[in-house]
Amino acid sequence: MASANLREELICPICLSIYTDPVTLRCGHNFCQSCIKSVLDTQEGSGVYTCPECRKKFRNRPGLQKNLKLRNIVGYFIPTHQGTYSGISCTYCIHSPVPATKSCLHCEASLCDAHLKSHSKSEEHVLTEPTTSWGNRKCSIHKELLKYYCTEDAACICVSCSLAGEHIGHQVEMLNEASEKKKEKLRIVLQKLKTKRRKTENRVQSLQEHRRGVQEKAAGVTERLTALIRDIRKQLEDLEKRVLSDITRQQEQVLLTISDLIQRLEKEKDELTRKMSHIEELCNMTDPLTVVQEQESHRDDFCGAEKGDNEVTQRGNKQVPAGVDLVEGLISVTLYRGLANIVTDVKRGLYVQETSDILLDINTAHNNVIVSDDLKTISWSDIDKQQPETPERFIDHYQVISTRGFSSGRHYWEVKTRDLGVWRVGVCYPSIGRRGTESVIGNNNKSWCLRGWCKDLSVLHNTIRTSLPPTLSCDTVGILLDYEAGRLTFYELCDPIRHLHTVTVTFTEPLHAAFWVWGDGACLRILR
Repeated sequence: MASANLREELICPICLSIYTDPVTLRCGHNFCQSCIKSVLDTQEGSGVYTCPECRKKFRNRPGLQKNLKLRNIVGYFIPTHQGTYSGISCTYCIHSPVPATKSCLHCEASLCDAHLKSHSKSEEHVLTEPTTSWGNRKCSIHKELLKYYCTEDAACICVSCSLAGEHIGHQVEMLNEASEKKKEKLRIVLQKLKTKRRKTENRVQSLQEHRRGVQEKAAGVTERLTALIRDIRKQLEDLEKRVLSDITRQQEQVLLTISDLIQRLEKEKDELTRKMSHIEELCNMTDPLTVVQEQESHRDDFCGAEKGDNEVTQRGNKQVPAGVDLVEGLISVTLYRGLANIVTDVKRGLYVQETSDILLDINTAHNNVIVSDDLKTISWSDIDKQQPETPERFIDHYQVISTRGFSSGRHYWEVKTRDLGVWRVGVCYPSIGRRGTESVIGNNNKSWCLRGWCKDLSVLHNTIRTSLPPTLSCDTVGILLDYEAGRLTFYELCDPIRHLHTVTVTFTEPLHAAFWVWGDGACLRILR
């Protein structure tokens, strides 16, 4: 009984087996080292760790202290060569349960090390790992040990089954021989599984590296854009200071001029006041001789009054003298140029070359395609324009390409679509055919396009179609071409912008923007 009670004390509360490498938490409870590590791993990230036994909580992951005394007790109770306790006790140790080392199929009994030494070694006593499943070890008909394997019926049989009954004349093998053959097959399967697992591990590793790459790239882009926006803020602040400084400078110049005019006018006003006082004094005199003689001596005062206003007085007659005001136009030009320079720097920082100069080449347009005067819009018409056939013109399909080709750099343009008819936008080599079904952009190996039809989206190249759910939620598509990187990317310019698809390929010729329309109301417009 004491031994049984001791065994209960040696059971791990997690795996319910005898302790293996027992460790202790700070709360005093013991567990197998691997068991408690697994539990703590599952609690990782939850912000708290809990003892599975008493539910005591730990803010940080608790340390594991090896319980050497408990390990010694386990080693004394179960010898190390027996491994982990199987839960099967020796049949002959009736006073206290002792773990079994082997089971005898013939005796249908389990034996500890002590009873195993005295057990019969004859061939009929077949020893196996400890088990209590005796029924599946003997023939259900003859109650004899299963020693043979019938290859035709794929069944384990006894001696009597091989000599009489339904297995007579069948090819029979010894169980050991059949087992080895099956093990060989299993080894082959195991090798294949190992190979598959290795490939899976490599794939996982590749995806993990890709994930790290994406995270590093996102961090780099974030850092670059943060620096760019920070630089934009600084440039805007500098521009604000420059514009405000120009306003202040103009204000000071204008105020200085006005102050000078005011001073001169004040001086003139004082002189006029003096003259007025003198004239009034003469007018009040009663002696004619004095008045006449005074007039001769102060002729300049009288002449100045009769001549009219001088230049200062004339300029002062206007509320705001000409040229004495803030030049708002100059301020606007300074602001505009500053903002334009900032936008240019932003484009350079984003490595995107603006391609607003994309124009449609009317010499390539199909006769049922209408190109607008500004060479920015393509629409379909059921009226044939009867244009002469040329090597450049598309003969059988309703499409047109741009005048300009791209053989390097990054380029971006936007196209406004309509929810009418069918349309395609993309790029193609100038060597694309001009006749036949294979001349349509997307139907050959010289072009790539995004196709819209009844709000259904797909990408086409060499007639291979890739569907793109869901449908467009707005009518504008952005196209980004990175020639050196071999990437062509389509975006839906809704809010927020949605990535539709990226084509990755090595381009071998210059690329032209390409457009295709068909159906009443079908129209495409190059925005920029």
